Amino acid sequence: MLLTRQVSSEPNEWECLVRPGRKIGVGEKLHFGDPAALNAEVIARGNFGERRIRFDPVPDFFASMDRVGHVPLPPYIDREDRAEDRDRYQTVYARSRGSVAAPTAGLHFTQEVLERIRARGVAITEVTLHVGLGTFQPVRVAGVEDHKLHREWYEISSEAADKINAAKQGRRRVIAVGTTTVRTLEFAALKTGEDRVAAGSGEADLFIYPGFRFRIVDALLTNFHLPQSTLLMLVCALGGKDLVMKAYGHSVSAGYRFYSYGDCMLVE
Repeated sequence: MLLTRQVSSEPNEWECLVRPGRKIGVGEKLHFGDPAALNAEVIARGNFGERRIRFDPVPDFFASMDRVGHVPLPPYIDREDRAEDRDRYQTVYARSRGSVAAPTAGLHFTQEVLERIRARGVAITEVTLHVGLGTFQPVRVAGVEDHKLHREWYEISSEAADKINAAKQGRRRVIAVGTTTVRTLEFAALKTGEDRVAAGSGEADLFIYPGFRFRIVDALLTNFHLPQSTLLMLVCALGGKDLVMKAYGHSVSAGYRFYSYGDCMLVE
């Protein structure tokens, strides 16, 4: 089971993905740990293996989750999670819980790299992102414009918004780390109707594909993505389909590593 979003804290209800989905119906009792540290009941079901579950009260839910839970490695990493994954499959600047996966472009940064970037006069600011199921969701429709993304929670502080808007006003490039950051910034700009972002929080469901006009992001640092994915469509929208496909062709022939623990590229 993969917990994807906390719906409420009182009672403690979550949206999740389950497998095998056919065997886990509404009313099913679920137990985690041996002996059971957490107990839950399925209270609703959705499409494609989605369920809503309600946990029984415990003194410290997240402490119990840390004891019995596992790092949700992507399915193409064909091994059990290890103790080092709790640090390795996480960015050095992560602060709050809520993401269903690591924003993998950020895995390339260490504190030393960030300090070297700042030393060169590059301004760095952070936004809070919770990567959602849209990261894994395949396109199941014939026309891309009919595809609907899962919403992803974000928060942009006043300080971050001021820095981003100052960069745009000063004609300096805004380089996003990861596709989720791109969606967040462009969603926040669409809310203003201008080439600027507004501070605040919400849930972004912006689907970016070729033909999209970028208001904020000038360049993107990103890993190599699955074919026919919404992430690859976003990259093509920014860098141009022909150029991006040539880059992917080179990466395959040169033996670059793809996906979460893979290599990355800068797209302008």
